[in-house]
Amino acid sequence: MKEIYHRVKNNLQVISSLLSLQSEYIKDKQDVEIFQKSQQRIASMALIHEKMYRSTDLARINFGEYVQDLVASLCTSYELNEDAIALIFNIDEHILLGLDTALPCGLIIHELVSNALKYAFPEGKKGEIKIEILEYPNKQILLNISDNGIGLPPNFNFNNTASLGWQLVDALATQIDGGINIKNEKGVEFQILFSV
Repeated sequence: MKEIYHRVKNNLQVISSLLSLQSEYIKDKQDVEIFQKSQQRIASMALIHEKMYRSTDLARINFGEYVQDLVASLCTSYELNEDAIALIFNIDEHILLGLDTALPCGLIIHELVSNALKYAFPEGKKGEIKIEILEYPNKQILLNISDNGIGLPPNFNFNNTASLGWQLVDALATQIDGGINIKNEKGVEFQILFSV
C-alpha cells in the first residue's frame, strides 16, 4: 500500500509539473489562472497520498494535520499577508479519515479557503479565516469554513453559479453525502455535515 500511495503522489506531481510547463506558453492571464488553480487542486490530492504513505495506519490519515499543511500551502501560493489575515484552526485532533473521504474533504477545504484568501478581503482589508473540523458522538463530522470578509454578492445563488469551484464543492459534498449550509451575514460561513 505504501508503494501505491507513493507512486500515485509522484504521478500527481508529474501532472502538476506538466501543467506548469504548459502554462508558460499561455498568454491569456485568465487561462494561466485556470492552470494554476488546477495545479493547486492536484497538489492538495498529492498531499493526501503523501500523508497516507507516511501514516502508520495506511488506511487513514490524521485529517487535522493534513488540513494545516494544506492551508499553509495555500497561504504560500496566495502570498498571504499574515498581518492582515489571521488563520484560526479549531480541529479535533483525533479525526482519522480514509482516502475516499479525505480526498473530497480536502478538495472542499481547498476551494473554500482559496475563495476566502482571494475574494474575502479586497484592497488589504484585515480579517480572519476560521477552519473548524469537529467530530460528534454520532460519527458525524462538521466541516466549517468561515471568514469575516465582505461576504457573497447579494444575489448569489450557490445552486445556479457557473463557477467550477462552487460546482466542485457541491459535487464533492454530494459524494460524501454531506449537506451544505451557507450563512452570508458577517462574512461567509460554509457548514458541511457528513457521516463517517
